[in-house]
Amino acid sequence: MLLLLPPSEGKTPAPDGAAPLDLTTLAHPELTARREQLLAELAQVSARPDATAALGVSAGLAEEVARNTTLHTAPAAPASEVYTGVLYAAAGLATLPDAAARRAEASVLTFSGLWGVVAPGDRIPAYRLGMGVGLPDAGRLATFWKPALAEVLDARAAGDVVVDCRSATYVAAWKPRTTPAADETPSAEWVEVRVLRETDGKRTVVSHNAKHTRGVLAGHLLRREPEARTSEDVLKAAQELVGSVMLTEIGSGKDQTLIEANLLDGKPRGPRTLELVLA
Repeated sequence: MLLLLPPSEGKTPAPDGAAPLDLTTLAHPELTARREQLLAELAQVSARPDATAALGVSAGLAEEVARNTTLHTAPAAPASEVYTGVLYAAAGLATLPDAAARRAEASVLTFSGLWGVVAPGDRIPAYRLGMGVGLPDAGRLATFWKPALAEVLDARAAGDVVVDCRSATYVAAWKPRTTPAADETPSAEWVEVRVLRETDGKRTVVSHNAKHTRGVLAGHLLRREPEARTSEDVLKAAQELVGSVMLTEIGSGKDQTLIEANLLDGKPRGPRTLELVLA
């Protein structure tokens, strides 16, 4: 199984005194040269007076953007501790038991505008850079990363099931190959996760609550035995959660329960869709 996650928007800085970034230790060292290029360019852009506008964030995030100028020397921590958004909290990546943590290290990749991809144990500093940003030299980051990620991830995903919890911005950087290559390298089974809410018999796609639900599914896939190896295994894992409360809405206090999980076929070369229905 290969489990693809988006980064959290907010990131928790490592404790003062922690060792700094060592690019050579990150997953897929073939990406090191591109990571170095972006670190240098990001530092330059982040030092400009218009840095927040250039990086597409609000002026209130100026302090986070300023951290981008010292990423080489800033304290670093495992990615599972730096990424602390809704999805990561629901998955519990930072507190997995030993067997699940080993599975996560082998199967989870977080997509990043700065690093390309990182594994949960990769030590990184807190930074601010979205995949949808364009930098003066590198250009649009999804385009910048696309050829390099295809080179390393096509081989990693071959013959495996890819569970995709990313948003569209990060999907643009790499799409699993679902047809055999010319050299007969096997394709991947690509499963995107979509979350719906049923109200008065009508189903609509949800956004914020979807992050939490995807996180619950991710945590379940990492902890359960045996490991999912096909799209049907992923569906079975999701169906094991039917009847579970996925989250409680803030304000109303209403529980959102998973009532249904379905696996739908997609377009040729596209993903199958795992639909998780909340009510």
